[in-house]
Amino acid sequence: MALTVLPLAKLKECAGEERTSDWLEITQEMINGFADCTGDHNFIHVDPERAKTGPFGGTVAHGFLTLSLLSRLAATAIWLPEGVKDVLNYGLNRVRFIRPVPSGSRIRSVMKLAGVEEREHGRVLITIHHTLLVEGSDMPALTAEWLSLCLT
Repeated sequence: MALTVLPLAKLKECAGEERTSDWLEITQEMINGFADCTGDHNFIHVDPERAKTGPFGGTVAHGFLTLSLLSRLAATAIWLPEGVKDVLNYGLNRVRFIRPVPSGSRIRSVMKLAGVEEREHGRVLITIHHTLLVEGSDMPALTAEWLSLCLT
């Protein structure tokens, strides 16, 4: 994976480029920790024995846990304008949780640079479309457009 820092005009030419993150294992400990942080202790997330008889046959990650992991998955596969001083999380467009992520599975994100937009005061809005994949499944777990505001 690569961190790409380019002059703005060149960065705009990269629109449509795709990158894929490394795999990341979703452990039960990660799920339990997220449940503790959010207070969401639904049995489908934190009770492996009871979850065996639930709708997914075992525990699954919280949807918001998988969404929050996009920052970790994208950390070294991002596009930035030259001279960037800071990058702010600007929000998300159209998030969809398509399928559950079972505990013990591995995920990765396919990232597509969907937009590079100049804003006033030297700011640049970067839009990256994420498709989160679960190893061994041909259906994504989630899709989202993530917006980052680069301060130059």
